[in-house]
Amino acid sequence: MQIQPFSVNDGEGIRTNIFMAGCPLRCAWCSNPEGFERKQLTGWYKRRCIGCGACAAVCPESIGIDMDAVMRSSERGPVTGHDVCIACGACADVCPEESRVRMVSVMDADDVIREVMKHRLFYSYSGGGVTFSGGEATSQPEFLDYVSRELYDSGISTDIESCGFFDFDSVRPALERMDLIFLDLKHMDPDVHKKYTGVSNERILENIARLGTLGRPEGETGEGPQIVIRIPVIGGVNNSEENIAASAAYVHDVLPSAGMELLPYHKLGRIKYEAAGIPFTQDEFYTPDKEEMKRLRAVAAAQGPEIADYR
Repeated sequence: MQIQPFSVNDGEGIRTNIFMAGCPLRCAWCSNPEGFERKQLTGWYKRRCIGCGACAAVCPESIGIDMDAVMRSSERGPVTGHDVCIACGACADVCPEESRVRMVSVMDADDVIREVMKHRLFYSYSGGGVTFSGGEATSQPEFLDYVSRELYDSGISTDIESCGFFDFDSVRPALERMDLIFLDLKHMDPDVHKKYTGVSNERILENIARLGTLGRPEGETGEGPQIVIRIPVIGGVNNSEENIAASAAYVHDVLPSAGMELLPYHKLGRIKYEAAGIPFTQDEFYTPDKEEMKRLRAVAAAQGPEIADYR
């Protein structure tokens, strides 16, 4: 999805975030909808468009300047420009205002490594490194294993952010190379979790417990990864004191040394829905204010875990 250098919110020091497409969840509040599927995607930020026609001139599908205005017939009936776009990215390459952008691209693993190594000096001086994110980084286990191994062998610190819904054994080698693992816990009620994410929380809770079994790669010594369980606090979904307390109690019970971080919901991803041609339907959610977040962090801390803050 993106290689984002100079990040300071997703681990220690200055980091480069590698956002990888593909996610098994469909969280109703997701801020990165372009990462739902593992396929190329070209987006259109309509508000930036100056109507110059550069995109239309190079488009192999003759979509035209206004993607939403281009209607074609198919077996499903009329579709928009987003539906017929083959995501070749030709329009993004010529757009002078970055109105057309490559939201998801195919990139070779070695090219990714070369790109992140450009900032190695910043990692060295700040204690930073690389953070795998998404989408969902574990949805591409072969890529994750290869890149994390190459970076680990080069002495680059690696962290990962995950939704927690993955086959533990298939990604265990990569997880054991991490210095820090952020793993989300959305809700303790399996039915509520499934309602808002599309899946039950059973596998996620099991994987949280199994994180305590991680060590270092075979032949290496030292402690295993640091663990931080993150709760994205969604107003109207999981922000009750009962849910926060139950979540913190579970984490402290199965992972006594793990930290917890509570992050307030935001709607900063709204423009991405527009660009990807996906309806934005998050009006039922709200952002907890500072006082509510302070109160919920205190509720979590009362159950035992140390409260982390990487903002």
